[in-house]
Parts: sequence; structure tokens; C-alpha cells
Amino acid sequence: MEAKTQQNREILIRILMFTLVISSMSALVFNIALPEISKEFGLSIAQVSWLSTAYGLLYAIGTVTYGKLADRYKLKNLLTFGLVVFTAGSFFGLVSDSFAMALFGRCLQAAGAAVIPATAMLIPLRYFPPERRGSVLGRTAVGLALGGALGPVVAALIVSFAHWRWLFSIPLLILLTLPFYRKYLEDEEKASGGKFDWVGGSLLAISVTSMLLGVTNGSWWSALGSLVALLLFVVRIRSVADPFVQPKVFANKQYTVGILMAFLLNGMGISLYYLSPLLLAQVQQLSTSWIGFVMVPAAIASALLGRVGGKLADRRGNALLYFVASSLLISCFGLLSTFTSTSVVGIALFLILGNVGQSFMQISMANSISRTLTKEQAGVGMGIFSMLSFISMGIASAVYSKVIDLGATTNWNPMNPYTSGFIYSNIYLMMALMHVCLMVFYYFQFGKTKRQSLLADS
Repeated sequence: MEAKTQQNREILIRILMFTLVISSMSALVFNIALPEISKEFGLSIAQVSWLSTAYGLLYAIGTVTYGKLADRYKLKNLLTFGLVVFTAGSFFGLVSDSFAMALFGRCLQAAGAAVIPATAMLIPLRYFPPERRGSVLGRTAVGLALGGALGPVVAALIVSFAHWRWLFSIPLLILLTLPFYRKYLEDEEKASGGKFDWVGGSLLAISVTSMLLGVTNGSWWSALGSLVALLLFVVRIRSVADPFVQPKVFANKQYTVGILMAFLLNGMGISLYYLSPLLLAQVQQLSTSWIGFVMVPAAIASALLGRVGGKLADRRGNALLYFVASSLLISCFGLLSTFTSTSVVGIALFLILGNVGQSFMQISMANSISRTLTKEQAGVGMGIFSMLSFISMGIASAVYSKVIDLGATTNWNPMNPYTSGFIYSNIYLMMALMHVCLMVFYYFQFGKTKRQSLLADS
């Protein structure tokens, strides 16, 4: 019986990896088609970029919502609902004849796809013991990395031979996973636990949306609206019997410090995927198709080594994996800052260090934070963790864009021998220094005391 259970869970993880590949591809494929979509509808790049921005907004909000619902309902039923909505959005996009309809399809995709990161966090937490979670999370990282590697290449091929609307067809493959989830997810009943706090969830959604709009558009009114909604959300969860988020979750110091660290680390990590194409285009003068190929080796390396990071966490502890990840990222950012205008081959090699380091960092933080939560808090706790990760990426991308627009005439890195790309060199230098600071902070806060450590090895 035990052998059968282990076999079923192995199949479940393989299906989850395939789901993450398709989900990761779906999140990325439209970036390469934005110029073509802009031309077809006579819209600016900023306007058509809402195909990606709206997806990210709903993805972030939906992740914590599904996480909350997973504390109350069967995971297999939530997955069924989410994946059906995901594919419905794909059908709307495929038959769209206007930008508004395509955007609606994209939003519907995001509303369904948000169930996937929540599931990717909860399956390792519910179905595997702590000593095996690192390995399982490593395999989910492999799925994300493969999707990241295949997304730009598949998108380029589709756009080369067919209309961009066929990019909506990729998520339809996810329907193949539904029978397996229905079969292999355990049929456990979830406690109803009172009414769902839609008011609290809506206030959180308004706060997140306003914050991202404020950063993206440089609107102080949106930022103020985000703050007001956040204050109302705090009042709400402290005044109702069944709040959207239990305040005691944030009273857990280990969890709170962990998600704040993850917020910073993900914001810095997105620079590898957001700034690198801009660096290759503006400094290396590469075309869009070649930029995708330069970034593929790093994604493949992450996919190949993701399981290694997970096994390292299981055998030697999350603390060691954190320091390995941080060392790789410091090396990557330091090299990119110093050799900003070096050969394309050099940039590709540096990115391998960074992508592998970021994959290891995500495994370490997810595995560590999951151990700070009780079973009752796991769904919403990991949902908030995922949501904050997506929010930090969105905010960081907007900040990087504004810094790039400002440019730089002074090189902060005295080791950089080149006379171009100063702004990229300066940003990468700051990323390296911030990682050094976080590594020191981690050591003094958690490295010496393993009994109370957020990233404890046991």
C-alpha cells in the first residue's frame, strides 16, 4: 500500500511539472509578439503591454485567493475549476477579433492559471514530509525553468509561421492533465470554516492593483489608493470572525521575516530575466530572435540543476542551499557589472550562474517558509508568499524601466573597463551589493541559531 502511494505521488509530481511548463510558457509567450500586436491594432507598446500586465495582476491576486480557498475546499476541485477557466480564456483569445476581446481572453487565462502556483506550493506541503520537500520543490523549479526556456523559442516559431492569436493555443495542452489530477489527488474533505471573506479579498485586490498601477504609471493617486485599501484591509481582518487572512499569520515572526526576504530576493532576481534582454538589445545590438537563443542556455542549466538544489536542501539543509544560491548570484551580478560590454558568449555564461542561483534561492525560500506555517495556515500563507513574489517582480520591473530611461553617465564600478552600458553596470553592481548585505543579515539573524532559525536545517 505504501509503495502504491509513493508511486501515485511520483506521478502527481510529474504531472505538476508538465503543468508548470505550460503555465510558465503561457506567461512569457506574448512578450515577443507585442510589436506585431501594436501594429495590427494601431496601439502603443504601453497599451498592448496590458496583455502581460493584466495577466500578472490577476495572477498575483488569484494566487492568494486560491491559496485561501484551498484551506476550505478540495484541491482537486479548485484545480478543475482553475484549469477549465484557463482553457476557456484560451478559446476566447483564439477567436478574438479585437484587442478588447484578446485582453478579456488573457484576463480569463490569468484568473484560471493562478491556481497553478498555489497548487505547486501545496502539493509538496501536503503530500511529502519535510525531509523530501526540497527535492520536490527542486522538480517544480525544473518545470518553471523548462517553460522559461521553451517559451521564447516556441513563441518565435508560432509568430513566424502563424498569426499571433495562435499563442493562445499553448495552454490548451493543460487539459490533458485534468484526468490525472482527478485521479491522483487524494479525495480529502476540507472544513467549511465559515463564510469566505470576499470584502477582505476585494480590498487586498484593490490594494495590489493600485500599487502596481501607481508604480507602472508613476501615479501618486494610485499609490495613495493602494495605501488606503491596505489600511482598510488591515482593519477588516482584525474586526471579522472569519477574515481573508488571519492576523496571527503575520504574528509569526519567522514567517513575516521570511516573506519580506523573499519579496526583496524576487525583486532582485527578476532583473536577470527583465534587464538581460534589454542589455543584449541596447548594448550588444542583438535582434529579438538571437536574444532568445542567448538566454536559453541559462534556462536549460536551471532545468538540469534544479533537482540538484532540491536534493542539496534535503541532505544538507536549506541554510547551505541559501548560501550557495547567494554566492552564485553575487558572482553573476558582479561579472555582469564588470564585463557589461563583453562578448555575447560571456553574457550567456554569466546568466547561467545567475539563473541557477535564482532557482536555488526560490527552492530554499519556499521550503523554509513552508516550515514556519501550521497546517491550517498553509494554504493562505503560501498563497501570500506567491502573491508577494509576483508583486515584487512587477514593482521591480517598473523601477528598472524608469532607471533605464534615466540612463547614466558615470560608471560606479571601477573594475569595468568598458565605455558603454554604464546604467546596466550600475544596476548589476547594486544587485551584487544587496545580495552581500542580505547574506550578512541572514548569517547574523539565522545562521548561528538553528533552533529558532527561519531557514533551519531540521
